[in-house]
Amino acid sequence: MTSPEHQSPDPEPTKPTGSAAPRYQDRIYRSPAGIVGGVLLLAVIGWLGVDAVFAGEGRTPWLALAAMLFLVPLIVAYTLRPAVYVNDDRLRVRNPFRVIVLPWGQVTSLRSGFTNEVFTDSGAKYQLWALPVSLRARSKANRQEARAAARAELKGGRGAGGAVEGPRQHESDRAMGEMRELHERRQGAEAAQGEVTVRWAYEIAAPAVAGAVLLAVLLAVG
Repeated sequence: MTSPEHQSPDPEPTKPTGSAAPRYQDRIYRSPAGIVGGVLLLAVIGWLGVDAVFAGEGRTPWLALAAMLFLVPLIVAYTLRPAVYVNDDRLRVRNPFRVIVLPWGQVTSLRSGFTNEVFTDSGAKYQLWALPVSLRARSKANRQEARAAARAELKGGRGAGGAVEGPRQHESDRAMGEMRELHERRQGAEAAQGEVTVRWAYEIAAPAVAGAVLLAVLLAVG
């Protein structure tokens, strides 16, 4: 599931500043299930790791520290970090190890299959980690839509009027639909042009690599 929030992340302003410039807020999509799972994993690793550091003997405290240095950044990267920031000018994708900024003018399409992905004019493809696909939820939504259509047809045959309730989409599919609509409206706007930029998250990768190297050294000399 995804959770849209209306906030404006501090690091990257979305519009030029100035007295005449309006304020824009990003819509943020994240996965509550991923966040909850990440917090639980961090709690377990913290509990076991701290216990091993203070109560362990010999090389155990050092192994525990190396393991935590390796695992904690990876858990943060894959559970707490992923997010998608959307506004009128661009799509900013924060994946486990990269941040990709895509002006709407550079986006070709947003597609949903086994994963949710965005494609650019240059042919590049970026996965939206913050919008996981639930095939089970999608199938359930399709069945609900089919039942609603059957009920509407039955009522129509009996001459009964009334509005038909729309299909209940999975939240990630609903988010993709909202982004497609925004892309269609804004891809030709002057403010939505620019270059795609990709920044690697060295603040996540460096500690994980350091922990992996330290853990490998400790195991090798043990």
